[in-house]
This record gives sequence, structure tokens and C-alpha cells, in this order.
Amino acid sequence: MKKLGVLFICCAFLQSCDTIGIYEKITFFPTHSWSSKVQPSYTFTITDTVSLYNIYAIIRHEDAYRYNNCWLNITTIAPNDTAKSQQVNLLLADNKKGWLGTGMDDIFDHRVRLTRTPQKLKLGNYTFSLQQVMREDPLPFVLNTGIRIEKITQ
Repeated sequence: MKKLGVLFICCAFLQSCDTIGIYEKITFFPTHSWSSKVQPSYTFTITDTVSLYNIYAIIRHEDAYRYNNCWLNITTIAPNDTAKSQQVNLLLADNKKGWLGTGMDDIFDHRVRLTRTPQKLKLGNYTFSLQQVMREDPLPFVLNTGIRIEKITQ
């Protein structure tokens, strides 16, 4: 009976912090390759400045993708701010576990969190643009990429 009580408390705690996807946009690559010249851009509006948000990069690729990562230049324009760029290494596979995303047949989806901790965002429009900066260009076996914003609910 004691174990059941502990299990109930753990479940209640895990459900107390949930997320709501408020924005998700994907760009498809019809040739299944991503050229560095193609830099998808995503704009969304924040109206709730009290909540915390997680920001994710999305990448979908075929099993034939040759790398365990994907380097991106991510440019962010926050409301009333200048563009800021950062280079990010998205880890997609582990030598022991294989692909880290979810997969079906030979297609794998990855949602890689870009923020270490949930962030407060300012009121207004945000724009994110993604550019792959891998050595191989165009980058084969990439089906699509995108951005996802999740609001943390209490």
C-alpha cells in the first residue's frame, strides 16, 4: 500500500508540469536533401509573457543519413532586437543506442531542445531561421526541418 501511495505522488508530480505546443512549423525538402542555400524561416507571436517556454529544432531524416549529428546556424530575431546567430550541434544518434529520435521504418524524427532551461519570452513577434552548415552540401537524406515552441503549464 505504501508503494501505491508513492507511485500516486510521483504521477501527480509529473502531471503538474505539462507542456502545450503553441507553434510548430516544418519545411519539407522535396529532393530529400537540404542545401545550405535554403534557409527556412519561421515567425510566431508571443502574447503570454508570464509563462515559460521551451524551443526545439525539428529534423526528420532517412535511416541512410550518414552522420550522428547536424550542425545548424540558427538566427533569432526577438521583438525590438537585432538578429543574433548561434551555431548549434544537434545530436541525432548515439554509438550505443543508435538514433535518438522516434522512428518508423526508415524515417526518424528528432525534436532537439535549443534552450537549456525554460525561457520567458517578450511580447511580440519572434523569427527563427535555420541553415545547415555541415561539410556535405547539399545534405542528403534530410526530409524536413522546423521549429517547435512549447509553453510550460503549471
